[in-house]
Amino acid sequence: MHKFHKNSEAVSKLSAQQHRVTQQGGTEPAGSGEYLHNGEPGIYVDVVSGEPLFASSDKYDSGSGWPSFTRPIERANVNEVHDLSQGMTRTEVRSTNADSHLGHVLPNGPSARGGMRYCINSAALRFIHRDDMEAEGYGAYLDQVEEPQ
Repeated sequence: MHKFHKNSEAVSKLSAQQHRVTQQGGTEPAGSGEYLHNGEPGIYVDVVSGEPLFASSDKYDSGSGWPSFTRPIERANVNEVHDLSQGMTRTEVRSTNADSHLGHVLPNGPSARGGMRYCINSAALRFIHRDDMEAEGYGAYLDQVEEPQ
């Protein structure tokens, strides 16, 4: 099993956009994220630590311009922090082990799936396709990812 943590080597390998989002709390422009339209089966992990964050089976098109999920794959890996920045009251979402800024959670998700929308920056994520999950050490999460059609 993985040990998920933040280290200077992982941070030094981030692109400028990934660093701005995860380390400085930035937001990628709406509609620009690499994973916005990704419909492949798999999981999304923290780009810094690799900790599992979201499953493709919980991803949906919210029309917001950012990847949206109804819930974290592992509640313990996602911290929700009260955010008063930019003149708004919001709930920021950060990874637990790497403390990466991921995005925000809002109470306007699909009501049939809990009503929450985890609005997440693609730059904070790395996608691992279902076919690669076992080899990359994420086999324990295969039951949370839909079977390929």
